[in-house]
This record gives sequence, structure tokens and C-alpha cells, in this order.
Amino acid sequence: MSVILDVVVREKTGTGNAREARRNGVVPGVIYGGDKEAISVGIKYNEVIKAINSGQFLSNMVELKSDGKVQKAITKDVQFHPVTDMPVHVDFYRVTDKTMIDVDVPAVFVGEDVSPGMKRGGALNVVRYNIEVKCPAGSIPDSIEVDISGLEIGDAIHLSEVKLPENVTPGITDRDVTIATIVASRTSKTEDEDAEAEGEATEGEADAAEAEG
Repeated sequence: MSVILDVVVREKTGTGNAREARRNGVVPGVIYGGDKEAISVGIKYNEVIKAINSGQFLSNMVELKSDGKVQKAITKDVQFHPVTDMPVHVDFYRVTDKTMIDVDVPAVFVGEDVSPGMKRGGALNVVRYNIEVKCPAGSIPDSIEVDISGLEIGDAIHLSEVKLPENVTPGITDRDVTIATIVASRTSKTEDEDAEAEGEATEGEADAAEAEG
């Protein structure tokens, strides 16, 4: 479900008017893109905070309501105050459900419980927590599953091996990016060293027995 925000068109723009808007609890913003001119808007501060805390605001489809009309858009950028971390400006890009956009989608890793490498004590080393993809603005996936069930220690899974949802394609096409690897942990190294030592001891006992015989 997309975030819905009530916006008010700001006739007066400029630094001074933006400061005044913030003093009145309004976050200035701009809506641009498509075949229309950019317009300046204002959104209530508490609504922006609520939207940000929802986790469905940045790089996601939102609905902007003004004078009974609804404009779908993507939140392209939120500027924050360097000291207070309060949002001070928001950029929206006009879209339709079919507009193709580039977004970062969270990666969700599955198969850790059956991965041979994980069973041997290996550790999951996540290279990319988010996967850059291209998809219709109305069909942004909540997450993308990355199956590591077949990985051994030392193995890696790349973007080309990840099954993407329908109508979703990689956002990076000039290289096959690494999503995650299975690395040797202290536990797995210790187990390998113990196994190696045990093997050497067994071999030594066999050599001794052969010498006595």
C-alpha cells in the first residue's frame, strides 16, 4: 500500500518563504517530471515523519493529494538538516503505474538452514543489502529473495543467479554484481583444522604400525 500525502501548492518560493514554511510546520517540496512543469508544494511536517517511519517512502510510489486530485509520484530525494536530522525538503517525480523506474529493493536471504557452507560453520557475508532493479512504478516488489541453499564456503551468488519477479530486470547491466558470499568463520576453520589434525594422526598411526610389522 502506497503512502498518501496531502500537499498544498506553494505560490511563493525562494529561501525566505521556505524557511517560513518550516517555521509553520510545513516541509517544502517540488513535484517534477512527466509532461508537466515543476510545481512547489508543502507537506505537513508530522505527515512527512510518519511517511519516512513507514519504510515505504523513499524510492517508493506515493500518492499526492491536492484539491481533490491525486498525482502518483516516486520520492526521489529527502534532504535533512545536518544538525537536527529534520526533513527540510522533498523531491517527487511524477509517474504512472507503467512508468519504468530504477529503484533499490531489499534483499531477503533464504536457505541458510540448508546451505552446506552454513552447516559447516561458515558465515554469510552480505555484499549488497539492496538490489538495484528496473520495474514499473506500480509494481515495485517489497523485497527480492536470494536463495543461498546451495552455497559452500567460498561460494558467491551473483545477480544473474537471483530469480527476479515478473517485469523486474537488473538495474546494473554492465557487470554481474555479487550479492553475497559464504566465508569461513573461526568455527569452520577450527573444525577443518581438527579434521586435518585427526587425519594426520591416523596416517601417523598407520605408518607406525607398518614399521613395527
